[in-house]
Amino acid sequence: MDDQNKNLLLATVLSFAVIFIWFILFPPQDRAPDPATQVEQADGVVADVTAVPTTDGQVIVSAAPALAPSAAETREAALAATPRIEIKTARLSGSISLEGGRIDDLHLTDYKETLDPDSDTVTLLSPANTEQPYYTVYGWVPAGGVDPSKVPGAKTPWQVESGTVLSENSPVTLVWDNGAGLIFRREISVDDNYMFTIRQSVENTTDTPVKLQPYGIIARVGMPETAGRYILHEGVIREEDGEIQEIKYKDMPDEPFDPVEAGNVNKLEVQQNGWIGFTDKNWMTTLIPMPGQGFTSVSKYTPTTDTYQTDARLPVVEVPAGQTVGVSTMLFAGAKEVSTIKAYQESLGIEKFVDSVDWGMFFFLTKPIFALLDFLYKLIGNMGWAIIGLTLIIKALLFPLAYKSYVSMSKMKKLQPEMEALKERVGDDRAAMQKEMMELYKKNKVNPASGCLPIFLQIPIFFSLYKVLFVTIEMRHAPWIGWIKDLSAPDPTSILNLFGLLPWDAPGPESFLAILSIGVLPVLMGITMWLQQKLNPAPTDKTQAMIFAYMPWVFMFMLGSFASGLVLYWVANNTITFIQQYAIMRSQGVKPDIFGNIMSSFKRDKAD
Repeated sequence: MDDQNKNLLLATVLSFAVIFIWFILFPPQDRAPDPATQVEQADGVVADVTAVPTTDGQVIVSAAPALAPSAAETREAALAATPRIEIKTARLSGSISLEGGRIDDLHLTDYKETLDPDSDTVTLLSPANTEQPYYTVYGWVPAGGVDPSKVPGAKTPWQVESGTVLSENSPVTLVWDNGAGLIFRREISVDDNYMFTIRQSVENTTDTPVKLQPYGIIARVGMPETAGRYILHEGVIREEDGEIQEIKYKDMPDEPFDPVEAGNVNKLEVQQNGWIGFTDKNWMTTLIPMPGQGFTSVSKYTPTTDTYQTDARLPVVEVPAGQTVGVSTMLFAGAKEVSTIKAYQESLGIEKFVDSVDWGMFFFLTKPIFALLDFLYKLIGNMGWAIIGLTLIIKALLFPLAYKSYVSMSKMKKLQPEMEALKERVGDDRAAMQKEMMELYKKNKVNPASGCLPIFLQIPIFFSLYKVLFVTIEMRHAPWIGWIKDLSAPDPTSILNLFGLLPWDAPGPESFLAILSIGVLPVLMGITMWLQQKLNPAPTDKTQAMIFAYMPWVFMFMLGSFASGLVLYWVANNTITFIQQYAIMRSQGVKPDIFGNIMSSFKRDKAD
């Protein structure tokens, strides 16, 4: 096997092996238990809490024994069961339950569940007693001088003190008088995107000071729906003084069991900056104390109720007699739009908030690739054409290496007759063949390994682009042309029904035929890869020739289930590479006979 084909084969097989390994790492994860609540019961009722003061003035909140889960109600029934105040902004709709003052009903009006125009908008938060409760809870824990029954809880009947509808321009204030000299207020405001601000205050009308600890909780009951891919983190995410930490849902029950908390707890010491919450593929709900506000972040799984939760526990505050004390925290509840999250990071001083997007180990590539892709999208207005534009820029940046590679391959192709003659002369003497080939390369100043470098560089770029296409919401439901309505999803057409010409549907993902059900873009990828091969001399070794012959079609089926945006990149990359290589080989005096190579390969296959 000559060095030219050996190196090309090595690079191709390596690419195949890496993509294959990457592919098998993407199966759906086992369904794990789901995040829920620190002091929430499975039926959505906050348990009685006890306060255990610590030496540093903090308070550990512990829940009473959990109640038995109640039967799930319809969403409509759960919403109708409690009095509510409406949430209505340009990007959000929903309501706040006056029973407990929970934000437990939230829709993202800019996003639909599917491409169907009649599809429902994305539901982010849901009340207790529904199929998958997901909501926020705020409150106070007594730390001295207050009867635990005199702090607001899950059944507290809050009253509306001001405001009728929560919108960008009109906050609402809820109030509750405990009848023992303390008046609790909760002012809730929201901006024109996804950031809520919750100010909790206590007015002490008694003649003695009291101590209370404010907290915020995000609760999830039952297993949430996840994308189920190893390439993406879904679960608890938090930032602790400049460091991002992640805990998968399935790992939360493995945390140490704390009998005081009655659950598996991952608790940090007091930190000066940070945030904590739950992240899904495209959506996130996060508790954010004000920058510089010390707090303790806690993630917890309660096995008795199959619930998960994340807490932001602020320091104990003393409310002097006759005075009012308040604390503010922020709540992000919305879509993980990179520009929106980055704007919050910069304007509000939220450290590393943009890293709530899972950029992965190749962050030094994924971040600039996304930035360039997003710039091109805003410039062009179509994500598919932006991907093609990105491909052109990447190929332009790699062109110096590609030029050297294709010049070297042109020189090697010129040497093909001499190599064939050499093979006939030395026969099966591999040692002699290798020695004389190296002398031939040295004499003609040819580096047979130079053709591999561009392929090796393409591998991390390919993975990084896949990561960007998969984890960023900007790709969700982004159309290109014609039948490609969602570049984050596989090509919807199928070769099994001649791309819609035959009167039957393509097999679904549950069918064993699904792997054969590839669309137009994967077929184009296979064809462009095959044509690119024809610029190179046909291998003389039969085994090698067979591997090369099947490689484009193997890749075609492997990538058939990948995001169509990624396959579009691969098609564009193959096409540009073909044009570059053809032009450079012509400039070096080599005239590739593509049609002749194709015909000779057909004849050789027939002879075999």
